[in-house]
Amino acid sequence: MMRKLLLTTAGLALIGATAPAFANDQSKAGVEMKEANLRTIIQHERRADDSARDQYRHPLETLMFFGVKPEMTVAEYVPGGGWYTRILAPYLADNGQYIGLTFAPDPLPFPDETKERIRGFPEKFPNDVAEWTGMPATKFTAYTADKVPDEANGTVDLIIVPRMMHNLMRWDLADSEIRVMRKMLKEGGMIGIVQHRAKDDAPFSYADGNNGYLRTDTVISFMRSQGFGLVKQSEINANPKDTADYEGGVWTLPPRFGKGDVDKEKYAEIGESDRMTLLFKKLP
Repeated sequence: MMRKLLLTTAGLALIGATAPAFANDQSKAGVEMKEANLRTIIQHERRADDSARDQYRHPLETLMFFGVKPEMTVAEYVPGGGWYTRILAPYLADNGQYIGLTFAPDPLPFPDETKERIRGFPEKFPNDVAEWTGMPATKFTAYTADKVPDEANGTVDLIIVPRMMHNLMRWDLADSEIRVMRKMLKEGGMIGIVQHRAKDDAPFSYADGNNGYLRTDTVISFMRSQGFGLVKQSEINANPKDTADYEGGVWTLPPRFGKGDVDKEKYAEIGESDRMTLLFKKLP
C-alpha cells in the first residue's frame, strides 16, 4: 500500500500544486491544464492493465466531452471493476468528490446472494478505491440507488453512465434508476451516457437491450421523458466496423468473445462495439 501511495502522490504532484489556481479557470490555458492533468492520470502505471482498452473507450476524449472538471462532484453509475474509477477518483480527490452509485438491489433479476453482495457495495467500494489509488477510503462515497441519503440530493454536477443503459432497459429499471440520478443532480446537472449503439433501422425486437444494443433515438426519447434535454452528442466512441447484428449480441465482440475461439480473429479485428456518446442536461 505504501508503494501505491508514493506512486499516487508522485503522479498527482502536478494536480496538488496547481489545482487551486486553475480549478475554476475557464480560459484556454485553464482547460489545457485540466486536460494535461487528466492525461497524466490516464497514463499512470496503476492503469497498466486498463490501458489496452483505451483505444476503444477513449477516456480522455470522453471525459473532456462530458466536461469533467477537478472541482466537480461526479457520480459513476455501476463502476464495476473500477476502469473509470481509477481515473476519476484521483482526478477529483483534491478539489471535488467522487461517488460510486450502483443498482437498487431488490428489483434486480439476480439470485439473493448477488443482491446481498450489492447491498454491501456502499461499505466495500470506498475501500476498493483506496486500494486502487493509495488514497484514504474516507475521500470516497458510495450508495445503492435505494439508499441515497437526502443530503446527497441536489449535490452532484455530473453522473456518468458507461455501457449500462441496455441493462436498465432490459431489466425494467430505467425509470426508477434515472429518477434517483435526477434527484441527485444539481439544477442544470448533467448525465453523460456511453452506450452500445444499434443501427438506426434496427428492429426493436433486436435493439430492446437484450442484445446489449440500443438505438440512439430510443435513448434520447427515454431521457427526454425523464426531464433531460440532449446537449450534444459525439462520435468519439464510434466503430464503423461493428455491424451490431450478432446472434449473441454485443457480447460476441471483445472483450467478452462470447463465441469463444469461433471466429475470434474476425471479432478481434472488428474490435469493441460501436457506441453512442451523449450528454444530457437536467431540465427544470
